[in-house]
Amino acid sequence: MNSSPVWQAPRLWRALLVVARMLVFPLARLEVSGGLPERLRGGPVILAANHISPFDPVIVAAACHKVGIVPRFMATGGVFRAPVVGSLMRHCGHIRVDRNTTHVADALPAAAKALEQGSVVLVYPEGRIGLDPWMWPERGKTGAARMAQMSGAPVLALAQWGTHAVVPYAAPKGLARALVRAVFTRPVVRVRFGDAPVELHDERPLQATQLIMEAVDAALTPLRRDEMRMPRVVDVSRPDDSSRVRPRD
Repeated sequence: MNSSPVWQAPRLWRALLVVARMLVFPLARLEVSGGLPERLRGGPVILAANHISPFDPVIVAAACHKVGIVPRFMATGGVFRAPVVGSLMRHCGHIRVDRNTTHVADALPAAAKALEQGSVVLVYPEGRIGLDPWMWPERGKTGAARMAQMSGAPVLALAQWGTHAVVPYAAPKGLARALVRAVFTRPVVRVRFGDAPVELHDERPLQATQLIMEAVDAALTPLRRDEMRMPRVVDVSRPDDSSRVRPRD
C-alpha cells in the first residue's frame, strides 16, 4: 500500500460519535459484541455491514464509539446534497457514493485513498436497505470486494439486528410514532463485529462479494437467535423484494 499521511479524525466527528450514543440511549438498549482485533485497530480495514433500517448509521456510530474506533462511512450522494447534513459529512471525512450516475466510479479511488491513510471505512455491500422478506442480507454489490483488491485492506464483517424495531423503513413517514414507541419499549439492538477478517485471495469480485456476504450472515446469525426465519418485529412499512435474495443452506 502506498504511504500516505495518516488520517486524523476531525474533533467534530469524534464529538458526533458521542452524540450518537446519547441519541441511542433513550431509544434502545445497545449490546455490542466482538470488536476489531488489535492488529486491525489502527487500520486500514473495511467494515462490511448489513443494512436493515434508516437508523443503522446511528447505531453503528454508537457501537464503533463503544469499542473505540472512528469509522468513515460510505454514503449515498443524496446525503451529501442535504444542506446541513452534507456539509457535516464532508467535514467529517466520509465518502460520497453517487449511485446510478457517471460519478459512481469516483467512490472506489476515494475509498482506496482513505484506506491508504489507515482509515476504518464502513460500507453497506447491499447498496441499499435490504428488502429480503426474512431480513437476511441480500446479494451484495461488488464495491467492497473491489475496494479490498484495490487497497489490500482486510474486510471484517459487522452485523446488526433490531434497528427495524426503532425506526421503520418508510421513515420519515411514521417516524414520530415510532420514536415515541421506542422510548417506552427501548428494544434491544445488537451489533456484532466478525471474529476474523474474510479470507480473500485471488477471487473474482463476484466470488469475493459472496464470501463477504457469507461472513455478514455468520456474524448476524447469533444476533437473531430464535428469529432465524421470520423477525419477531415486523416492519409493515417495508416492501418485500425477492429479486436479490441469496440462497442459504
